[in-house]
Amino acid sequence: MERCELGSFSLEVGWIKPVRSLSKGQGKQKRLSKGGAIMKNRKLLLPALLSIVLIFSLNLPALTAEASVTGHLPDDHSIIHSRVDSSSPASTISLNTPQGNVTPMVAAGDEHTVGLKADGTVVAVGDNWCGQCDVGAWTGIIKIAAGSEHTVGLKADGTLVAVGGNWHGQCDVGGWTGITQVAAGDEHTVGLKADGTLAAVGDNDYGQCDVGGWTDITQVAAGGFHTVGLKTDGTVVAVGDNWDGQCDVGGWTDIVKVTAGGHHTVGLKDDDTMAAVGDNDYGQCDVGGWTDITQVAAGGFHTVGLKTDGTVVAVGDNWCGQCDVGGWTGIIQVAAGKYDTVGLKTDGTVVAVGIEIKLAKWNLIEAAPQYELTISSTSRGLVNTPGEGTFTYDPTTVVNLVAEPEEGYRFVNWTGSVDTIADVNASTTNISMDGDYSITANFEEIPTPPINGPIIGAIIAAVVAVGLVILFVRKRGRSPA
Repeated sequence: MERCELGSFSLEVGWIKPVRSLSKGQGKQKRLSKGGAIMKNRKLLLPALLSIVLIFSLNLPALTAEASVTGHLPDDHSIIHSRVDSSSPASTISLNTPQGNVTPMVAAGDEHTVGLKADGTVVAVGDNWCGQCDVGAWTGIIKIAAGSEHTVGLKADGTLVAVGGNWHGQCDVGGWTGITQVAAGDEHTVGLKADGTLAAVGDNDYGQCDVGGWTDITQVAAGGFHTVGLKTDGTVVAVGDNWDGQCDVGGWTDIVKVTAGGHHTVGLKDDDTMAAVGDNDYGQCDVGGWTDITQVAAGGFHTVGLKTDGTVVAVGDNWCGQCDVGGWTGIIQVAAGKYDTVGLKTDGTVVAVGIEIKLAKWNLIEAAPQYELTISSTSRGLVNTPGEGTFTYDPTTVVNLVAEPEEGYRFVNWTGSVDTIADVNASTTNISMDGDYSITANFEEIPTPPINGPIIGAIIAAVVAVGLVILFVRKRGRSPA
């Protein structure tokens, strides 16, 4: 897929690269893309955290159901990373999941939000310039991750699917197997294998994909342009951009979860307190006083913590209101994008603050309602795509319509429930399924051109006159000289 020039944002860890020539006082302006454009809209990916127990138990359905994606959901043993990643419910809050064998989760990218449902399907809203929201056909997904302009899904069999911007190969994960976690950075993707080693593809300008030698990793997080790994002994390793010291984690110990933001890294310790390094221009690293934290998510310029009682705290840039989470309760997982924060509640519903993102009243533990489309036609034509009769579709599905008239007839229009039909006067169009609809394709006979009496009379007179002239000439030619 070619690079999308129309949108500079996507899910997960898509963050802006720092420009060394700019001073720290310039704030957001120092995060520029390689092309020099200010990339202030990139969001951080929150890597899902996974414990050793989950890694060695990947094939056990019960544990697999509890495993979470590094994208933006924290799991029982992982913390949301910069843009996406938070997996399991808080220790004292339980998710009421009546069906399905997947732990629902949310992931937040630059300008799109992704949700994993209990039935293994995925929903997404927001910026879709590069196709990062084209996840409607995914099934069998157990974890998700959202990068700057790409979205990644981990399947139950340990393989991956990905959509969105792929100019650095960040979506080239089709051949990966044995993956237990996935994290999406700005323009790179990292996968944790069951043996504790890693695979990585995508942008490697800062060495953020140089993780081939890592071993004994239990959780991985992908930041804007750096990658962080939590080892089984509670220590942390990091590679990639270190302009703000976001990779200075070598002295950390007793860490149980890690998360990577745009230019900062946060760790949750085994005593439920926090450690943080990196850019602190907006106070996003001021988490030293937090206690009773069970999950953490690092966004572009802010940090979010989920407490054991299901409430949420946040520090950092609040330009878009992304830190206004003080009233949230009953939260079981949090995800942080560049300028937004998303929370999953015990009832499966989703709340969000920051950049306005339509979440379409998501409920990730309930099967989505389906809508019926009834199609018919008048005589002398038919609807051959998708056919005629009653069809069932998921909400927001776009259905292609093709009406074909018989010979000597023509298509007129569509009538009925036509509010969401793209062009009621076109024989080939589409309808967006936002409810139950009934439509009819109308045809009419192609009219015969009307007979114009004076013109026909003039033509006949002209033909007769020409005939008489010819006859007269022939007779003159036969008369004797």
